[in-house]
Amino acid sequence: MTDEASREWRELLGSTQVDDPQAALQRYGMDTTGQNRRLAGALRVSEGAQVQEVMQIAARHRRRLHPISTGRNWGYGTALPPGQDCTLLDLGGLRKILNFDREFGVVTLEPGVTQDDLVRFLDSQGLRYLVPVTGAGPSCSVLANALERGYGVTPYTDHFSAVTDLQAVMPDGSLYRGMLTEAAGEDLARLFRWGIGCYTHGLFSQSGMGVVTQMSIALAPRPESVMVCLFSVPREELLEQAVQAVRQANQRLGGSLGAINLMNRHRMLSMSAPYPWEQLGPDGLIPAEVLKELGRQYQIAPWTGFATLYGTPGMVRAAKAELRALLKSFAKRILFITPQRAQTLSRLAQFIPGRAGAGLQRLTGTLAKSLDLVSGRPNQTALPLAYWRKRSGPAEGGVSMDPGNDGCGLIWYAPLVPMQGAAARRYAHFVHQHTRKHGIEPLITFTSLGDRVFDSTVPILFDRTDPGAAAQAQACLLALLREGRTQGYFPYRLPISAMHLLREFAPQATEFSRRLHHLHDPGDLLAPERYR
Repeated sequence: MTDEASREWRELLGSTQVDDPQAALQRYGMDTTGQNRRLAGALRVSEGAQVQEVMQIAARHRRRLHPISTGRNWGYGTALPPGQDCTLLDLGGLRKILNFDREFGVVTLEPGVTQDDLVRFLDSQGLRYLVPVTGAGPSCSVLANALERGYGVTPYTDHFSAVTDLQAVMPDGSLYRGMLTEAAGEDLARLFRWGIGCYTHGLFSQSGMGVVTQMSIALAPRPESVMVCLFSVPREELLEQAVQAVRQANQRLGGSLGAINLMNRHRMLSMSAPYPWEQLGPDGLIPAEVLKELGRQYQIAPWTGFATLYGTPGMVRAAKAELRALLKSFAKRILFITPQRAQTLSRLAQFIPGRAGAGLQRLTGTLAKSLDLVSGRPNQTALPLAYWRKRSGPAEGGVSMDPGNDGCGLIWYAPLVPMQGAAARRYAHFVHQHTRKHGIEPLITFTSLGDRVFDSTVPILFDRTDPGAAAQAQACLLALLREGRTQGYFPYRLPISAMHLLREFAPQATEFSRRLHHLHDPGDLLAPERYR
């Protein structure tokens, strides 16, 4: 990078904070989805105030920028932009927690603050609030996940709905603040997400409207009691009843209930058992009889449910009785367990010998870590999923897993599915049909988002070192997207390889989005091709 813009950026940030195209590609180019992009370079900022000057330089010299937080958007593009020839603007160095309202539990933080940073801050201050954790792991940005409308299993399931205020730098370098913030100050604005006048904060979610440099987000108080319910759905045909029970539980239990997950046997095995490389069928996938035998060996039913109850001890006891009543007509092995009991089971499993003991140790260990997660403590318990179809898994005792740099092949298909039994059944059949056709194991999770809709996550796992497998994985994604929308299923977010399809699927809406962006970014310099 030797042009005038790069010279000015080097003067502003320091020469070590500005990468040329080759260095940028080496640092940021490893993407789990197997995509490649030409990068014009990369910039790393260490102070929030630098972002305005970076944007002003970009505007003067008409340089395209794509902002990232920690660059760990695994399964959706990792650190790569949707389009070509962008300069990455890495905000991971902005790691300040700028404010915490102890009384109301609202934290104001910068883009580089990770789930792990936040839990360490809360612990150090003795603050009893839950981190909005996700399965992506402790090293991922809290702010970026909320902007992508991510969700978790703690009481504030929808993370963007907990955002109360934000500040952003616009493409011309000007500063955006909400109307209530400007009129009455940040202390009041942090407490009321809608502000006053037109709700403009939402323009910065899943968009390139501006570079969000700080966000206020409400945290759920740490409850007195946390209890997880695990239940088995012993036959495929009972899925409809399970879906109905999930909807009724969300309607009746309200704030006492976190998100409920329904996971198929494939998905549970990816958490509990190594991939059976020596038992694959002619199509390179797990045969039905092997899947059934693994289910018997690891005591995993066709579907497994996972729900979390929060509240006072009395509230949790009442919610437990209500949930049990909803489940007992179809579910088997309904187990209610606390984090403390899960840790005890994990320790006891170590004394059971043989293959059965090894399987139980793996299962109880995963369970114990999962209960830490629902208690608002981030961990890596979900990350091994990315390594399931990779012959060399994550390093034993590894401090930090990095699916991008470790060569994992992962693309997320994450459609919204109506919370209706028949719709869920049709959807599960549709996913099985299309994934297996493309050489992909059908791993399915339904996660309740309220009482009307699931988000279903399907990890498309493949060998990233095999160009043929990577092409098949992309073909599988496109088939799921195209056929799924005709059946009434469509994702709440998209990988970078699929964003261009929005112009085909929603031409009027994307045209409106482009016109809106053009008002503030006539040169289309900031995050080009992102959801538009």
